[in-house]
Amino acid sequence: MRAYKHYSKRGFTLVELMIVIAIIGVLAALAIYGVRRYLASAKTSEAKNTIGAIARGAKASYERETAASQLIVAPAGGNTTGANHALCLSAIAVPATVPAATKYQPGTGTNVDFFTGDSVTGWNCLKFSMTQAIYYKYYYSKGSTPIATAHNLTTATGAESFEAAAEGDLNGDTVVSGFSLVGAQDAANEMRVSTQVAIDKEFE
Repeated sequence: MRAYKHYSKRGFTLVELMIVIAIIGVLAALAIYGVRRYLASAKTSEAKNTIGAIARGAKASYERETAASQLIVAPAGGNTTGANHALCLSAIAVPATVPAATKYQPGTGTNVDFFTGDSVTGWNCLKFSMTQAIYYKYYYSKGSTPIATAHNLTTATGAESFEAAAEGDLNGDTVVSGFSLVGAQDAANEMRVSTQVAIDKEFE
């Protein structure tokens, strides 16, 4: 007579299911945090790259020889005056207020947003402009460092010093982040720019 073995069909217990659900929940939370951090980092990259470009424009403006030697012809047998180096004068901040969890679309018309200033003043002097939508409010100041001062970041002093800066409010909670890059004329009349962007509350 053949004997048959009966195997009981065993399912998952409630405890095992709860453990699996808990693990999935933890992994999901970590994934959401990682994605949010990645998106925030991508947005802050805008500020870092932009103020770096503004600072390069400021340094280039300083290195241009904009003195009388370019404007006045020397007398026969004589020399022109020495070259004079000067930073562009301050630009208007763009936009007027810090965007709160939104983007701002800069205008592209004459004397609007990044298309303001002249050969010695503002964004036109820096040869800098932006046409794509932006998350941050951008600044360029000659002879002062208002954003670095407000956020307790590295400052620069002197008549021939500047600050390229940005402020943002990515999550709209009214807490403002600050990014600042400063430069100043040294003893050899060279324009020295900070090697790193100073940051306050990066992901706000």
